[in-house]
Amino acid sequence: MFFINPAYANTFMPPEASQFAGPLDSLYSFLIISSLIACVLVIGGFIYFAVKYRRQTENDKTAYITHNNVLEFTWSFVPFVIFMVVFAWGWIIYNDMRTFPEDSLEVHVVAQKWNWSFLYKSGKESAEEMVVPVNKPVKLIISSKDVLHSFYVPAFRIKQDAVPGRYTALGFTATKKGNFQIFCTEYCGTGHSAMLAKVRVVSQEEYEEWLRQGDPYEGMSLAEVGQKIYSQRCFVCHNTTDQPLVGPGFKGIWMRERTFVKGDPTVADENYIRESILNPAAKIVAGFEGKVMTPFAGQLDDKEISGIIEYLKTLK
Repeated sequence: MFFINPAYANTFMPPEASQFAGPLDSLYSFLIISSLIACVLVIGGFIYFAVKYRRQTENDKTAYITHNNVLEFTWSFVPFVIFMVVFAWGWIIYNDMRTFPEDSLEVHVVAQKWNWSFLYKSGKESAEEMVVPVNKPVKLIISSKDVLHSFYVPAFRIKQDAVPGRYTALGFTATKKGNFQIFCTEYCGTGHSAMLAKVRVVSQEEYEEWLRQGDPYEGMSLAEVGQKIYSQRCFVCHNTTDQPLVGPGFKGIWMRERTFVKGDPTVADENYIRESILNPAAKIVAGFEGKVMTPFAGQLDDKEISGIIEYLKTLK
């Protein structure tokens, strides 16, 4: 499934949910149709002439081909015109994607192994879900904390690399309400295929109400907060069993002795878990050399870190 709204499905392409989707689909259809016509003409011509001018006898010399300037010019000039049309058409769409109206809503998109987070000018931050109003221009400012990733929303027909050490930008205007799938399309390691998120497109009123919402964990216990953070940020690398994945399994890890590549052993208490979240390279567990995770310093607040600790206590 490319998206979460099956009502908009068709068997050929994902739903058209941005202002770029229609023009891009038209360009894609033009390429398919022109390629099909060219294929029929070229392959059909091969077959026709192979049959018509096949040698009848061992001494048959009637199949010699003469030079024709008009024909050679035509079969070179027509593809050239088609290629230039495709180039101009594609450039216009590409330029539109990178021309941002002054009233665009700016959203910072941060990629890291293996999750997406979204930061708004108001200071609000969301993980695994980007919320935008319908029919509002949006400018994405994309970056990566570790390796190359690629932000892709099939329903919007937009894709842009997230490059460590620099910002890239991309724009769109969502034209339909609903939830639309985000993929990473640049192989980034073991958890690449699970690096998913969604765009939730709502009305302007719903968007403003979402911005006003306070604590996203209101009414939840700390353990429930931790479970939610695990399902958003940790599940790609850590099982809730005692079996390792990319990193150690979480079951039974609480207060268990941990041995490290360097340094003395210690038990997995509050201080150790907090340090492992904020600065994973400080103590590398034996057997996991070369698998140090990306630091979460500056991404999780004290309540979220405490929630993870409480959740780990429940995995006995």
